[in-house]
Amino acid sequence: MARTDFSRIACSIARSAAIVGDPWALLVVRDIAVGLHRFDEIQRDLGVATNVLSERLQRLVNAEVLERQLYERNPDRFEYRLTEKGRDLVPALLALMAWGDRWEAGSDGAPLRVHHQDCDHVTNAVVACEQCGERLTTDTVDYLPGAGGRAAPGTALIGELLGRTKD
Repeated sequence: MARTDFSRIACSIARSAAIVGDPWALLVVRDIAVGLHRFDEIQRDLGVATNVLSERLQRLVNAEVLERQLYERNPDRFEYRLTEKGRDLVPALLALMAWGDRWEAGSDGAPLRVHHQDCDHVTNAVVACEQCGERLTTDTVDYLPGAGGRAAPGTALIGELLGRTKD
């Protein structure tokens, strides 16, 4: 059975999931964001099989989320750094972390805290409207069709629903 190509679905969530939609990929991006850059560091931190880590790193490089930088020759060794596209993914990871801290942290509490350098406070990420700054929640948003949306596999019913939505 062929694997679904989520990158071809007319949905930004599906296309994003095609790149970072598995736990190893998200954890690799997390590790690089917090300062681990070398293969052996990431592998030791995650305890992931080397072939799995190699595949995730290559997928993230191919998707331009990460870039490889040579740091040693004979043999060639590389560090991995977030690209601009990768840095733009960090707020989504912070929002996922805030959700996990609220719903999945358990009795021990959050395993990691976020310090905001600008205001010098420990904080949690929130998703807010870029226009007014108010928090976005399921009760405060509506979904409208976008220029790239269409009814197709992966969005068949959503495409129809949004096609009936008033502007």
